[in-house]
Amino acid sequence: MKAKGSVFRYKDNVDTDVIIPARYLNTSDHKELASHCMEDIDSEFTKKVKIGDIIVADKNFGCGSSREHAPIAIKASGISCVIAKTFARIFFRNSINIGLPILECPEAVDGISAGDEVEVDFTTGVIVNVTTGKTYKAEPFPPFMQSLIEAGGLAEFIKENY
Repeated sequence: MKAKGSVFRYKDNVDTDVIIPARYLNTSDHKELASHCMEDIDSEFTKKVKIGDIIVADKNFGCGSSREHAPIAIKASGISCVIAKTFARIFFRNSINIGLPILECPEAVDGISAGDEVEVDFTTGVIVNVTTGKTYKAEPFPPFMQSLIEAGGLAEFIKENY
């Protein structure tokens, strides 16, 4: 499984309240959540994001409240992957549960800028900054977690396999 897209770049401590502001939590409609994704931190995000694009962020991405609306909004907006130095624990688990691929790789984060074209191979953990030609290595997910992501999340995996 691979992803390739243009990068949206963010700093430390992007919390779930700016990923999807609380005023939109009265819906579970994925398209509606996507239409407000990142609007309090990046008002141009929903106008510029394309299917396959990638978010790259510094430390503690997804901190704050434990709402699964945040990774749902990111995934539904078309983002194919989030790469960060570190993730908040609950955001990490919620992302896997809904099938949003996320990778921790501090070296890649330091070498990737907004607008760069990046390619990610989830099986090997290899991240290539196509713009600069530099390659980085993240720890790939174990096969079971890759299966969850490929299925579209835990619920879809269970439907397909049990």
